[in-house]
Amino acid sequence: MDTLNPGRRLAALIALALGGFGLGLTEFVAMGLLPEIARDLLPGAYAASVPDALATAGWMITVYALGVVVGAPTIAVLTTRAPRRRLVVGLLLLFVAGTAASAIAPTFELVLAARFVAALGHGAYFGAAGILAATILGPGNHGKGVSIVIGGLTAANLAGVPLITVLGQAHGWEVAYLAVAGVFALSLIAVLTTVPSIAAPATGSPRAELRAFRSPQVWLVALAVAVGTSGFFAVNSYVAPITTEVAGLDESTIPWVLASMGLGMTVGIALGGIAADRDLRRSVLGGFGGLIGSVAFFALAAGHPAGLVVGAFLVGAASLFIVPALQSRLIAVAPGAQLMGAAVNQSSLNIANSIGAALGGAVIAAGWGYLASAWLGIGLSVAGLLVALLSFRLPVEPNPVNSEEKLLVNSA
Repeated sequence: MDTLNPGRRLAALIALALGGFGLGLTEFVAMGLLPEIARDLLPGAYAASVPDALATAGWMITVYALGVVVGAPTIAVLTTRAPRRRLVVGLLLLFVAGTAASAIAPTFELVLAARFVAALGHGAYFGAAGILAATILGPGNHGKGVSIVIGGLTAANLAGVPLITVLGQAHGWEVAYLAVAGVFALSLIAVLTTVPSIAAPATGSPRAELRAFRSPQVWLVALAVAVGTSGFFAVNSYVAPITTEVAGLDESTIPWVLASMGLGMTVGIALGGIAADRDLRRSVLGGFGGLIGSVAFFALAAGHPAGLVVGAFLVGAASLFIVPALQSRLIAVAPGAQLMGAAVNQSSLNIANSIGAALGGAVIAAGWGYLASAWLGIGLSVAGLLVALLSFRLPVEPNPVNSEEKLLVNSA
């Protein structure tokens, strides 16, 4: 197999990860700026009831997640024969336009519409970019390829989201989103410059991708992802008010709590990619166990500043540790449909985002307290573990080797 020289390979992987960095910013920055968004876009509701306004502003998160759910499988079917580099470039153009529109839309409803459009390519990007990264690395490195691209997202939570949150608090949430659009533009330039052209598999077709849904295992694993990881999003979506209203800290500490969670996510994704390539079953089941334990710790300790920071780190680490394993599991149970398997994983993760944000907001609005979302998250993660156990007890339809992994990567 022809290989890229080490410098070009590294640059290409960084370019793909930079797109994941932008997606981490655009997906998670709203969580740190919910108070600013609510005050600006929902002034009447904010004056009447802060919890109700924050719960309504949480629809910024929910609608984005719904856009991912709709867009990921749709784009996977429509772009089966598209060269992966060309697909990634087109998706980055969509992110630039949609994120910029989110910043300049004049009403809450139009902002929600822009967030939905911007989200349509989210899942397809992680699927296509993850496949590109895995192909560049060579056969047997799918977990590592996924972890590199999603590693950009975790780096965003470590450094980017806290910095963008500070920017938004100082100059307005709209400026924060314009900065995110700039990150996507930079990623677009980097991909065009460094990533080699890799054709889609000659055997790919919409019918082959859709055939994945005939497998009961695909539905089981997707359900495990959607329900199980929603426990993380029930916590992550309301970190800002938990920091100020439960731990009693100033708004200026929110970026530091987000940075702690981002550091945990960075550690988790790095370890998770290695673990998934070594023992997929143990990574999935152990990952769910770690998620349950970390969310429980957060629920018990978040009232104290030190417990809040440590709990945020543990929740971030556990939630991202499991992601490469879940994506690899979905591809393993989706015969001959790599892109669809990756897309279903992203759709399921964002159904989890939607479930976590919506149900977390509901229990907060019901007057049960901000930490009620974390207690809810424990139950959701336990349910995901039970579904994953059921999946591993059932047989998997043989998955033919996808020719995409055999593609040559040329330096020209």
